Amino acid sequence: MAYEYGGGCALDYFPCRYGQSKLLFRGPRRKLEDDYAAVLGGTETYGKFVEQPYPALLEKTVGIPVVNFGYMNAGTDVFVSEPVIIDACSKARVTVIQLMGAQNMSNRFYAVHPRRNDRFLRASTLMKTIFCEVDFTEFHFTRHMLSSLKRQAPDKYALVEEELKSAWVARMRLLLQKVESKTVLLWIEGPEIAAAVQDGLGSEPLLLDESMVAAVRPFASTLLRMRPSDGALSAGTDGMHFAPLDEPAAAAMPGPRVHAEVAAALDPVLRDLI
Repeated sequence: MAYEYGGGCALDYFPCRYGQSKLLFRGPRRKLEDDYAAVLGGTETYGKFVEQPYPALLEKTVGIPVVNFGYMNAGTDVFVSEPVIIDACSKARVTVIQLMGAQNMSNRFYAVHPRRNDRFLRASTLMKTIFCEVDFTEFHFTRHMLSSLKRQAPDKYALVEEELKSAWVARMRLLLQKVESKTVLLWIEGPEIAAAVQDGLGSEPLLLDESMVAAVRPFASTLLRMRPSDGALSAGTDGMHFAPLDEPAAAAMPGPRVHAEVAAALDPVLRDLI
């Protein structure tokens, strides 16, 4: 739970599971029967600190339940290896897949936690050989590790970036091939927040570029690329719920106005596919 800045009431995420899945999603839990739409994604889709994330807003307009399969700090890995959720998405009328960054995936250079994909577990022998001067025991999160590598050895870091982009394309193709329903790729372009400028890795979705999206586009029904308006972005944490210590984290996430714009952009797309 989080608490509204300034002393408001608690924001309940109604955490729930589906079937035998170990993943904990945001509720309230929806029945996976009759007509429904599904949304896969990361922290943005989960809607941390936001009372009504875009899947909930969509449910009010498209006329069928919208199941929020947003998972905190998720990369593509967490969904590819989760048959319960893949099956639920395959039975949906349509599945929206938020494009997530390429950093939170296991690859030839390093492994991530199977569920908490932002957690760096270990470097491969190949990684340790290339970056022999780096002590990988110091890292716990993928973004911190990548930013350190880029700062210390930018030429070698380019090899890791190339591997991550290639792995992202392969993993996304696999995910899209597994989901048997109609699919919408949702590319929410993130602003250059202070943290992104500071670590030199760029904005979210991390490392994503047009050639990568073009490589997976044929496997989806359609693509929606949208950038929130300056007005929505400048609203900052207005209307968000968080404890005082969580203000920096909340400032890096989309607020209610961004979620409203995402829902408005998705609404006609889903209506055409349902």
